[in-house]
Amino acid sequence: MSSDCDNENPVKDKHLLVAVDQTDYSKRAVLYVADFLGGFPGFRVTLLSIIPEPEEDFFDTEAEKVAWTGRKREETNKMLENYRQVLLQSGFPEDKVRIRSCVNEVKALSDVILESQCGLSCCTVVVGRRHKTKAEEFLFGSTSSRLIHEAKGCAVWVVE
Repeated sequence: MSSDCDNENPVKDKHLLVAVDQTDYSKRAVLYVADFLGGFPGFRVTLLSIIPEPEEDFFDTEAEKVAWTGRKREETNKMLENYRQVLLQSGFPEDKVRIRSCVNEVKALSDVILESQCGLSCCTVVVGRRHKTKAEEFLFGSTSSRLIHEAKGCAVWVVE
């Protein structure tokens, strides 16, 4: 006879995708997740950074493009590891925090984030909010706004 307290089928961890870059906005998002959830069981985090690749004519040769991409990946992975350490120090177990970087050639950042959210089955997407003027938002769009309006099957946290 089993009781209601038996854990034959443990609850699956809630998976958060935190999209970051090297700005203070991203740092605040990571610190928010660390403060809000660090030390609580049942959560795991993937830190995602998207490296926007310049236009094709930015590079004179393929070798320059490969070298640039390598440098950017190295810088990005170092930043991601620093953010990972923040989460670990807040109480997340080491096996519950992963890092991921990708080079984006043409897609909008929000599209890459949502594709990653779907592919990783994340229940929550976390981003930092950048303060743009109305003109900048009109011309370039707002990643957080697009995430809020286009995300399906997940929550979106936009951290001020």
